[in-house]
Amino acid sequence: MTTTGPLRGVRIIEIGGLGPAPFAAMVLADLGADVLRVERPDKVPIAPDDVMEKTAGAYDYLSRGRLSAGIDLKHPDGVALIGRLAHEADGFLEGFRPGVAERLGIGPEVLCAENPRLVYGRMTGWGQDGPMASEPGHDLNYLALAGVGHHIGRAGQPPTPPMNLVADFGGGGMLLALGMCAALIERAASGLGQVVDAAMVDGAALLMTPLFGASFTGFWSDERGTNLLDSGAPWYDYYECADGRFVSVGAMEPQFYAALLEGLGLDSADLPDQNDMDGWPVLRARFAEVFLNRSMEEWGHHFDGRGACVVPALTMTEAVRHPHNVARGTFVEIAGAVQPAPAPRFSRTPASIDRPPQLPGANTDEVLGEWGIDADEIARLRAAGAIA
Repeated sequence: MTTTGPLRGVRIIEIGGLGPAPFAAMVLADLGADVLRVERPDKVPIAPDDVMEKTAGAYDYLSRGRLSAGIDLKHPDGVALIGRLAHEADGFLEGFRPGVAERLGIGPEVLCAENPRLVYGRMTGWGQDGPMASEPGHDLNYLALAGVGHHIGRAGQPPTPPMNLVADFGGGGMLLALGMCAALIERAASGLGQVVDAAMVDGAALLMTPLFGASFTGFWSDERGTNLLDSGAPWYDYYECADGRFVSVGAMEPQFYAALLEGLGLDSADLPDQNDMDGWPVLRARFAEVFLNRSMEEWGHHFDGRGACVVPALTMTEAVRHPHNVARGTFVEIAGAVQPAPAPRFSRTPASIDRPPQLPGANTDEVLGEWGIDADEIARLRAAGAIA
């Protein structure tokens, strides 16, 4: 396949893992980078069944866009092979806890010494240093420490985990991909690579930047579910419909709020002012009462084109079929599997998905050959147990 993305010609090695680092690698591959994913040999299936083909193959979307090689990082020949590959690479991605890559012999001190132009990307939860650097953690833990998790949820209720989108993918993988791109741009001037230390706790805090400012000015309250954007405002929330489904209401600005009232038939009703916080319970009760009169789909059609910022809350299956998403090409089908398309859009060098997800180690010989390892050396490495 022909790569057209803006990172065309950039070669990156990714050490296989879970969550944010693979997301960063997926984004970079979507943007045209040639990413080699390295998996442990014990993850390489000998005879994959239909279930594995789906779960670790076609529907493992985080693995899309790159070839996979099985290399044993605990075998000295496998470690030496990584060093040879890194010498030809522009970037390197790993998501180990601090110190693990060094113990394996593939840390930045080793690889960057051999290839001073290498951009070495590291993905962790707590960062490479600090008193919690070696602690385990997950998305909601990083949100908790970054001052994010406390603020997500409704008044009088516990904080709500926002799946693992905020720290893992938004503050983690996406920031790592941005850091890699920034370091590659800087290298064009300096000729030197560097280490990119991406921590999910840092990224989660960064995403919260405007609300930290609002908090310190007194505009944002620490009391969860009482503010403009956290379900406190009745005109920025989800409302249940007659069929048990929900619509999203984001009528913040006066003109959108006026359109909301008109659409609900409340434009002539005796209601509190939009920004009268004492009157918010009254507004919420009236809105909730009216929304229960129609189904989600009916409300969607009713508000279409009214400019009231009222949109149905679709499932993933429904989102794929929505006319706007279809017109935009927001979702694409690759090898029979429908998935989100690459983003953002480029006018001259469009991003694309060059290949569907591969099973772990499925392309070992092919990809090593593409990276300059000849057939005799591949056979020797396999006989030694260094590759799958």
